[in-house]
Amino acid sequence: MGEQVQETQLSIKDEESRETKSPAHMNGAGKPEAAPSPARNYKWWLKIAVFSLFVLSGQSIATILGRLYYEKGGKSKWMETLVQIAGFPILIPYLFFSPNKPSSTTKAALDARLLALVYVVFGIICAAGTMTFSVGLQYLPVSTFSLITASQLGFNALLAFFINSQKFAPLTINSIVLLTISSTLLVFQTDANSTTTVSTGKYVVGFICTLVASAGSALFLNLMQVYFRKVQRKDPIYMIFELLIYESMVATSIILVGLFASGEWKGLKEEMEEFSLGRVSYVMTLVWTAITWQVFAIGIGGLIFEVSSVFSNVIAVVGLPIVPVLAVVFLDDKMDGVKGIAMVLAIWGFLSYVYQQHLDDVASKAQDKSDKESGQ
Repeated sequence: MGEQVQETQLSIKDEESRETKSPAHMNGAGKPEAAPSPARNYKWWLKIAVFSLFVLSGQSIATILGRLYYEKGGKSKWMETLVQIAGFPILIPYLFFSPNKPSSTTKAALDARLLALVYVVFGIICAAGTMTFSVGLQYLPVSTFSLITASQLGFNALLAFFINSQKFAPLTINSIVLLTISSTLLVFQTDANSTTTVSTGKYVVGFICTLVASAGSALFLNLMQVYFRKVQRKDPIYMIFELLIYESMVATSIILVGLFASGEWKGLKEEMEEFSLGRVSYVMTLVWTAITWQVFAIGIGGLIFEVSSVFSNVIAVVGLPIVPVLAVVFLDDKMDGVKGIAMVLAIWGFLSYVYQQHLDDVASKAQDKSDKESGQ
């Protein structure tokens, strides 16, 4: 994570430098005053902790609820996809009451038409990604689904190299290889002990869809970073909610068209009646799935806004081992030898990535110290 922390530290230093050079931060002799209080750093780390908690809790609970929907009688892929993005109305009040609402003097980096195009593109990617994730979740056990999702970090690092000019290091490459092997290993077994019984063909479809969704999600995160850093990077957290709301509106419209065009909406009433936990539980499962996915989206958006897409993905991968544990507790999912090896490789790949970032951070601090000494 060192590269992301370095990036954030440099951003904070640049802002502090601009502040200390402004007239408001000059004393009578025209010299800069002391640097701002460390309280700002404390607040920044507190925000990172809150956003990380949103990602970890939202991802884990939403995935378990999504699997519960299928386990207890849910059959509609379109409905499961819809609830992943249709919870955006709970964010709308923030746009009206937020103290961080942009002032009339804030300059937009894009005109209205181009900004609308960005929302449409993001919405299309979001709709496609959530649909493929839903197919994967339907055909795969939660533990297998989560482990394949770990490959998203490798895709993210690769795309970050091309889109956001992130550099590779030996340990980073090692991480990508391990995560790829970890997810690929799972396609060679069909989880005979799992509560989810599917044919080999459906298992492969679920595997491919989850892998494609992971790659699409990695692209989506990198594009969000481009948006925040190069388009709206000087705007407050308000912009995160605005982006989430408008892209979700587009994605929800697309999914609704698919739901009605497929005819699955006709069977929703019967599906609710036959849900083994009851009608109330059916509704509450969908409602809380929608809410927890929005919590996850806020956390991801916040981490990208404050740090980077790769950092947000690292936090998401950290939470992946939580999902199989919850699946064993609540869904009677099983962990066989192949899954165990795959999980070890996924954790090994993650730790390899984190250690490389630590080395980068140490090198960066040494370089900063050297630059200060040479400047004196």
